Amino acid sequence: MAGGYKWVALSNTTLGVLMYAVDSSIVIISLPAIFRGIGLDPLQPGNIGYLLWMILGYLLVTAVLVVTLGRLGDMFGRVRMYNLGFVVFSAASLALSVDPLRAAAGALWLIGWRIVQAVGGSMLMANSAAILTDAFPARQRGMALGVNQITALAGQFLGLLAGGLLAAVDWRAVFWVSVPVGIAGTIWSYASLREIGTRRRARVDWPGNVTFAAGTALILAAITYGIQPYRGASTGWGNPAVLGGIAAGILLLIIFVLAQRRSAEPMFHLSLFRIRAFTAGNLAALLTAIARGGLQFMLIIWLQGIWLPLHGYRFEDTPLWAGIYMLPLTAGFLLAGPTSGYLSDRFGARVLATSGLFAVAASFGGLLALPVNFSYPAFAALLLLSGIGQGMFSAPNTSSIMGSVPVDQRGVASGMRATFQNAGTSLSIGVFFSLMITGLASTLPHTLSAGLQQQGVPAPVALQVAGLPPVSTLFAAFLGTNPVQHLLAPSGVLDHLPKSNVDTLTGPEFFPNLISGPFHRGLIVVFGAAAGMAVIAAIVSLLRDRMRSGDAS
Repeated sequence: MAGGYKWVALSNTTLGVLMYAVDSSIVIISLPAIFRGIGLDPLQPGNIGYLLWMILGYLLVTAVLVVTLGRLGDMFGRVRMYNLGFVVFSAASLALSVDPLRAAAGALWLIGWRIVQAVGGSMLMANSAAILTDAFPARQRGMALGVNQITALAGQFLGLLAGGLLAAVDWRAVFWVSVPVGIAGTIWSYASLREIGTRRRARVDWPGNVTFAAGTALILAAITYGIQPYRGASTGWGNPAVLGGIAAGILLLIIFVLAQRRSAEPMFHLSLFRIRAFTAGNLAALLTAIARGGLQFMLIIWLQGIWLPLHGYRFEDTPLWAGIYMLPLTAGFLLAGPTSGYLSDRFGARVLATSGLFAVAASFGGLLALPVNFSYPAFAALLLLSGIGQGMFSAPNTSSIMGSVPVDQRGVASGMRATFQNAGTSLSIGVFFSLMITGLASTLPHTLSAGLQQQGVPAPVALQVAGLPPVSTLFAAFLGTNPVQHLLAPSGVLDHLPKSNVDTLTGPEFFPNLISGPFHRGLIVVFGAAAGMAVIAAIVSLLRDRMRSGDAS
């Protein structure tokens, strides 16, 4: 193998996963501009579903498909599947940027093409690590996978910054930016990448593919609807459809496991779980993804809905500044990722990955101790520690997983690894949003009603506004929107109040001060749970064997 090819593979696959990762989060910050652009009010209870599916549809598809597409890469060529991923992703990005519809139809257009975009992204993610594992010798594999994976993680946070910048120009630019990058990457990948891995011809395991995809999709979709209100309840966990969806999904996954044990050509190699490094690495990755997803979304809400308005930032500007103030997290990834990957090649993954997870747990403990209106240097230091810890974990853990499996199963192993990671992110949204919504539901209505009445809002109007589902209030903070002004304007109450009261109600501090107490109580629960998951993940990581990456190959 020519020595230069491995660097071509690294640079191209890094571009692919960066594009995928940026687009997984770029929409989060851009949602206010996107919904304004298509003429849809995101705070109307009936529109919450569109908002959730814009975020979760992308994650759900990648969680469901990466194993199948990794398996197909093993069968038909990892480079072939990866190249096709660039084509699909670029075409979907172009369709997203030219949405011709408005209101609900416009939202459905975006959700549909985001799902297509996620299919292309899944092809990129499922096969990139396998391509690198084929291209690099064992002594350099940790470094290569470290660069690749840390770029993917950092891309999630760079997407927040890019979304804020591009949405300020035009909401369509959020999607258009991926088109030229995707086209360039497509041409480059077809021209430069080649199949050098072991291709294993086999039949497609259709029963396994169908039961796995349907079971996983049902569970994640049910979790999505579990966040939304149901018949006066703050969440939908009492909805028979949600409970039935979870039960049916679990049943299908049990059928999937039984079918895989009997299949001559299974899509999901259960025998890989006999490899301790593979099992421990994936379980630790799942727990870490759940904790990291909770961190990302809660930090956005904390900054956009409370801290930035209290420090004089207009609600319209908070999405951009939230991305900027979260940069220490990305910096930590970029500092620790490649270095830890290089060190894991020499000393193994266990110590680095485990130490990184304990650092992540410590950062959650520090965030728990911060007041809602914190001092930014302390906040930034904790984000940097979290980023370094996640960087220390991700690259060695990925290298350990990929280096522990047989050569001809690297594609499916890469897909299984990505499935655990993406499923963890989707689960985190359901888990942490439900915890936060439940906490807000117990205190927020009374706090909001009393605060409005103190400013002269008539009791019936105040009670009506306070009756807004907590998930809507939470998403108002998430979107950097002042729901008080938004909800009082149609009633005409603001036209009859003294100017001083109107200025207070519509100013940047009234809403953040109202929700800061209930929100902080929710943060304690959320970050406490995340810290616990990080500690458990560290213990699991410690149980992996002492083998160095690449020993299995």
